[in-house]
Amino acid sequence: MSKFTDSIRNVFKIPELRQRIIYTLSLLVIVRIGAHVTLPGVDASLLAASTQNQTTDNLFGLYDMFVGGAFSNAAIFALGIMPYISASIIIQLMGAVVPYFQKLQQEGEDGRKKITQLTRYGTILISGLQAWGVTIRLLNINVQGTPIIPVGVQGMMWIVSTILILTAGTVFMMWLGEQITDKGIGNGISLIIFIGIINRFPFAMLDEYRLIAAGTRSLVIEIVILVFMVFIIAGVVLVTQGTRRIPVQYAKRVVGRKVYGGVTQYIPLRVNTAGVMPIIFAQSIMFIPNTVLSFFPNNDFLQSLSQYFIYTSPVYSFIYALMIVFFTYFYTAISFNPKDVADNMKKQGGFIPGVRPGKQTSEFIDNILTKITLPGSFFLAIVAILPAFVSAYGVSGQFAQFFGGTSLLIIVGVSLDTLQQIEAHLLMRHYDGFMKSGKIKARR
Repeated sequence: MSKFTDSIRNVFKIPELRQRIIYTLSLLVIVRIGAHVTLPGVDASLLAASTQNQTTDNLFGLYDMFVGGAFSNAAIFALGIMPYISASIIIQLMGAVVPYFQKLQQEGEDGRKKITQLTRYGTILISGLQAWGVTIRLLNINVQGTPIIPVGVQGMMWIVSTILILTAGTVFMMWLGEQITDKGIGNGISLIIFIGIINRFPFAMLDEYRLIAAGTRSLVIEIVILVFMVFIIAGVVLVTQGTRRIPVQYAKRVVGRKVYGGVTQYIPLRVNTAGVMPIIFAQSIMFIPNTVLSFFPNNDFLQSLSQYFIYTSPVYSFIYALMIVFFTYFYTAISFNPKDVADNMKKQGGFIPGVRPGKQTSEFIDNILTKITLPGSFFLAIVAILPAFVSAYGVSGQFAQFFGGTSLLIIVGVSLDTLQQIEAHLLMRHYDGFMKSGKIKARR
C-alpha cells in the first residue's frame, strides 16, 4: 500500500503529468454535465415520471448504459459517443472487404488521417439518423395521456432543431475525446464511455443497500457476492492481458563491415484479440427481438415469446454465449491477418524456427491464434452471461451489470490502459510506477 501511495504522490510531483490529469478530469466533468441538460421543449418532470419503471433489458437500456443515463434523461448528449464508435466499426469492417479502405490502411500516416476524416463524416451521418429516431421516440412518450413534449411545441421546427442539437452534441463529445487523447491522459473516447458506466455504480450500490436495509438479503451474502466479484475482475485482467509469444529469428546479414540480424524477437498473440467487440455485437443483436416484440403489448403469443429473450432466461443465455463465441472468431479474423504478418516477416528476413517462410508461417500463426482464441471466447461468454446468474440470487439489475458483460470489460480495459500511460510518464522521470512488479508489468 505504501508503494501505491508513493506512486500517487509522484504523479503530482510531475507538472506535465499533473496538468494532463487535471485537463482530462475537467473535460470529463463537461461530459457529465451535458448528460443532465435536458433538450429544449421536453418536460423534465414528465420525462422523469415516464422512466421510473423503465426496464433495461432492451436495446434502449443497453444504449443508455453506454451514454451514462443521458439517453433516458433526453439530454443534449443523449447519443453519447456511440455514433463515433459505430462509424469506426463500420470503417474497420469495410477495411476487410473493400479494396479502397484496404489501400488506405496500408498508406501509413496519410492513410490513417484519411480514415479518421471519413470516420468523422460517418459519425455526423449516423448521428443525424439516430437523432431523428430519438425525436420520433420522444414524440410518442406520454404519461397518463399527457405527452412529455407539449402539443404547441411539437412540429417540424422542434424536430429539426433537436436533430441539430443532438448531432452537435455528439460531434462536440468526439472533439472532447480527441482533445483528451492529445493533451490529456488515456484514450479520450474510451474514457468518455468509461465515465458513463462508472456513473451508475453509486446508484447500483444504493440499490444494494436498500435491499439489505429492507431485509431482502443479509450482509453475509452481500460480502460473498463482493468477493465473487473480485475474483471475476481478476479473471478479466488475466484474459485481457494474457498473450502467447511466438519466437521469430532474424538471420544474420553482412553488408560491408556491418552485421544485421541474428537476433530473436517475439510476436505477441493476445488471448482476447477481439476485446469487448464480440459482446457488443452479440448484445446488440440479442436485444433486438425483445425490443421489437415490445411494440405489440396486446398480442399474447408474442408477449409469451418475448419471455425467452429476457436476459435472465436460460435460452437467452445459451444463444447469447454461442453468438459471442462466433463473433470472437469473426472479429479476430478481420482485425488480425496472419498472411500480412508472415509477408512482413519474410520481407525483413525473419522466420519462425522450424517453419518455412510464407504460406506455412501464415498457417502456423493462424493455427495458434485459433487455439488460444477458443478459451478466450469461452471466457468472454461466461463473463457476459454472469449478470443473469447473479440476478437470480436477488441482486439488483444495475449492480448485476458490474459482475460481467460489457461494463466490466470496459472498466478493466480502460483502467489498465490509463494506468499504463501514467506509469510510462513516471518511469520516464525515474519514478516507480503503479505496476512496478507482478505479472501485469511482465505482460506489457
